[in-house]
Amino acid sequence: MSASAQHTEPVVAIVVAAGSGSRLGASVPKALVLLDGVALVRRCVDNLAEAGVERVVVTIPAGFEDDFAGALQGADTQVTCVVGGGRRQDSVRLGLRALGHLPGTTLVLVHDAARPLVPAVVVGRVLQALRDGAVAVVPTLPVVDSIRRSAAGTSSVVDRSRLRAVQTPQGFRLDELVRGHTHIELAGLEVTDDAAACEALGLPVVLVEGHRHALKITEPVDMLLAAAILAAEGTP
Repeated sequence: MSASAQHTEPVVAIVVAAGSGSRLGASVPKALVLLDGVALVRRCVDNLAEAGVERVVVTIPAGFEDDFAGALQGADTQVTCVVGGGRRQDSVRLGLRALGHLPGTTLVLVHDAARPLVPAVVVGRVLQALRDGAVAVVPTLPVVDSIRRSAAGTSSVVDRSRLRAVQTPQGFRLDELVRGHTHIELAGLEVTDDAAACEALGLPVVLVEGHRHALKITEPVDMLLAAAILAAEGTP
């Protein structure tokens, strides 16, 4: 495939937004929690649209269809909401089904709605690696904390120089991600991210540099950090 053809490939995305938000103490799903007046899921979709994503499927919890429709009204890209599954991998599989068959070799991003501040430069790195020939791409950061392995009442130091913290969006060739999720479903495997579904097929995973601003919103302190980042950047 020529370089010019690669750069015209459509880019689509699945945003996984079925988290409960219980650790945030929220009364709504996490993706609907407001960060400076904007729902986390909307910030994710807007960031992806700015990076050139042409279509987004958002997997949501049942019973909140109207709430998500309201939060995503007027988004700058085509958005479809589908009810997700009991596990993250089930939600992604349902998102892939909602995308359906797309012409050409399409690039797909899978992003967590809990990471609303991923910079466009990270999305660009993931897409560039795919356009350069990668099948699966994961943004990561070096682990900065000291790590110890605990077992049977003892512990030992783990060499953190070889460890990386995984972020999203992860990027894939669409057909290979579909193959990966079909494989783990048939094999009864559980995975914690989509790169692992591709690795189960023996496919290589390429790592690119992530960003500290792409933090995952899990607890109230994370909301404080995200609000501070927005304030420092002067971002509405």
